[in-house]
Amino acid sequence: MLFLRRPGGQSPFSVPPWSRQPSSDPIRTTVSAIHTDPSARRGIADPAAQAGLSPRHLQHRFTAELGTAPAAYVESVRVAAAPRALVEGDDPIEAIAHRCGFGTAETLRRSFQRQVGVAPSEYRDRFRANKEYA
Repeated sequence: MLFLRRPGGQSPFSVPPWSRQPSSDPIRTTVSAIHTDPSARRGIADPAAQAGLSPRHLQHRFTAELGTAPAAYVESVRVAAAPRALVEGDDPIEAIAHRCGFGTAETLRRSFQRQVGVAPSEYRDRFRANKEYA
């Protein structure tokens, strides 16, 4: 069963299967690099050079193909990497933030709250408790 809306008003925690996919090789290369290492520093110049495009052209094509800016996409991938680490480990939020590519726990908290709808600590408490009964 797939919930389009999670109970309690929560956002879904994974990318929907119908989300837009890159249609060109330069953007596919950029997306692949982002997913391979979400914690890497992501300015626009390095992915642009890797894709063989100017930074401005990469920004434009990325947004046109995926419907979101590269920085927003990177943030979404980083937020998507956090739930498993929050539930399956005992690492402090600060360590998880660094591993997922956020500079600080506060940056993770703000991004996670905005995209998922709960704070990382609340997510950990809620879903770790559910895991114990599974």
